[in-house]
Amino acid sequence: MEFIKTSIEGLVEIKPKVFPDPRGYFFESYQYELFKANGIDEHFVQDNQSYSTAGVLRGLHMQREPFAQGKLVRVIKGKVLDVAVDVRKGSPTYGKWESVILDTEQHNMFYVPPGFLHGFVTLEDAIFSYKCTNTYNKASETGVVWNDPELNIDWGIENPLVSEKDQILPQLKDLVF
Repeated sequence: MEFIKTSIEGLVEIKPKVFPDPRGYFFESYQYELFKANGIDEHFVQDNQSYSTAGVLRGLHMQREPFAQGKLVRVIKGKVLDVAVDVRKGSPTYGKWESVILDTEQHNMFYVPPGFLHGFVTLEDAIFSYKCTNTYNKASETGVVWNDPELNIDWGIENPLVSEKDQILPQLKDLVF
């Protein structure tokens, strides 16, 4: 596996070694000791999966302490633009974001540590999967509106389909921890 650090401390793109043959392919998507050796020493406690048609935008979401979550995200089928925004208090990259295209051709993954907003837009129909370091807690969920002008995220798509809940999230300047 290749672990590629981004310009924001803690965000890592992971590219597995894929072994194709005439029957299909095989790859190892997670192995604790290998991840630990590359700086991701996490205990994942919950797996989630969603399906979205092309043009759906989900996010930007996170959970507040004590239920903050790190996420290891990947696409099982399709293609998404995955986005993480640093909102760690005191971070030199607070309010900065990174994006990665996740798809079934690369089989790549993105590690998003606690303290980041997370969201994605489907560039084609997609099955999205993620491992979490903490369980979901409704009272701890928060987020920022996907089109916050302060963030100026280039989602690469016009007029995404966004849930009512995500359309009324606050701007970054109004985020409550």
